[in-house]
Amino acid sequence: MNLKIFTPRGGVHPDSHKTESSETPIRHVPMPPRLIIPLIQGSQGSARTIVTVGDKVLKGQCIGEAEGADGTSIHAPTSGTVTEIGRYPMAHPSGLSSQSIVIEPDGENHWITYEPLDPTTANRDELILRIQASGIVGMGGAVFPSHLKARSKINTLVINGAECEPWMTGDDRLMRERAANIVSGAAVLAHLTGAQQTLIGIEDNKPEAIAATRTAVDDMEPVARECLGTGKMTVIVVPTRYPTGERKQLIHVLTGIEIPPSDRVTKFGIQCFNVATAHAVCRALLHGEPMVSRIVTVTGNVKRPGNYETPLGMPIADLLAFCGVKPNTTHVLMGGPMMGFTLPNLDAPVTKGCNCLIAASKELFPPPPSEQPCIRCGECVDACPVNLQPFELYWASRAKNFDGAKYHRLFDCMECGCCAYVCPAHIPLVDYFRYASSEIRARDEEQKAADQARMRFEFRSSRLEREKAEKSARLAARATETRTKSAADAALIAAAAERVNEQAQIEPSLQDNAAPLYDQQT
Repeated sequence: MNLKIFTPRGGVHPDSHKTESSETPIRHVPMPPRLIIPLIQGSQGSARTIVTVGDKVLKGQCIGEAEGADGTSIHAPTSGTVTEIGRYPMAHPSGLSSQSIVIEPDGENHWITYEPLDPTTANRDELILRIQASGIVGMGGAVFPSHLKARSKINTLVINGAECEPWMTGDDRLMRERAANIVSGAAVLAHLTGAQQTLIGIEDNKPEAIAATRTAVDDMEPVARECLGTGKMTVIVVPTRYPTGERKQLIHVLTGIEIPPSDRVTKFGIQCFNVATAHAVCRALLHGEPMVSRIVTVTGNVKRPGNYETPLGMPIADLLAFCGVKPNTTHVLMGGPMMGFTLPNLDAPVTKGCNCLIAASKELFPPPPSEQPCIRCGECVDACPVNLQPFELYWASRAKNFDGAKYHRLFDCMECGCCAYVCPAHIPLVDYFRYASSEIRARDEEQKAADQARMRFEFRSSRLEREKAEKSARLAARATETRTKSAADAALIAAAAERVNEQAQIEPSLQDNAAPLYDQQT
């Protein structure tokens, strides 16, 4: 097997700011007075509530069934009472609300009865259905349903432990403390996908995580090979570089395969899962625990930065208050500083995709300098990891030349922010790209709606013309039928008249030939 490390193009090396939160073990947070569990946890479908107000629920009990093949179930993060089902703000840059289930904890934290599933005896469909029923999604930020990815038949399984985004350390601590569960989950995923080799990629700035994962692989791999029939599992140390943690970038680093932005990784016989997702698969199958919590890095302008085991549905404001957010905090970022977004409402709850919260201040995140004119220096081109020309995209987006932006492969941009990070003119390039892409999508939707309206109009016009023609044909047929009937009636009348005339001619002749009555008497 080729273990050569490949170097992709572009990328940057921002200040990591990882030691602020990575030096303390994972801690649990106290249960808040209420939990708000959205039925929409990501962009790939939602769940349908199966509880009503007043119901008593146990920790791990299903409260929302998956809708459709791409949906995932939602479970109660603790035992308690359902007090409300209504709309609450989402952890989303739009600030929109979604239907949510509100649970008031009873403080007892009683679990449902565990139902582990043995991967060595259960069939593949049972395992995949358990992953869906356990509500497991991609926990690296994409929130893509994991059971859909587990259906793929591949040659190489990649487990993503790079965690390249600055400030984030949740995966690092997870690998240090729970590497055995991660490796077990990776073995199950390799078993489901039929992978012949499993590559666990970890950046070289995480030596403790690397050591712990290698030890877990050495302990687990023989068992996985014997019981599950999985192939070789290898931990590979990759250079620290942003955005190596993006799945296609990591796949390139580990395998040398460059996957075009428009292609799926499964086309090349590869599938990628985050280490936290592998951990969740292990807990769901081997221990019977659905997904009710996740590790959240809370860092930045807080008194107690670290990684916290947080129940899903905990209001973000409560989590920040427990960590001691400082009063001079200006805003809160969800996700990293490169690809994250500012939360418009801190009352929004923690969801399955919430991997990091950064309390920002002017000292940590000073206001950006004023935007200067682009001088076409090419720094953004050198930093772009997908070989785009960001300055051309900038000019096209600024001029609202959306056809030009599409020509320069706007939708190949993964919005990693490398171009804006190195821009000496301090141009917020990604903001321009997001504007252009949203405008193009909006116009495409408008064009689609207009096309549908035109099709409906043309169909209606065609229908009216057809109905008019059919009516004219019916009238013409009726007129022809009337004329035919009139002609037949006229012929009958003529025939009757002729018979009458003939009869009239016959009767006088009979009278002429008859003998007089008096002669007969004589």
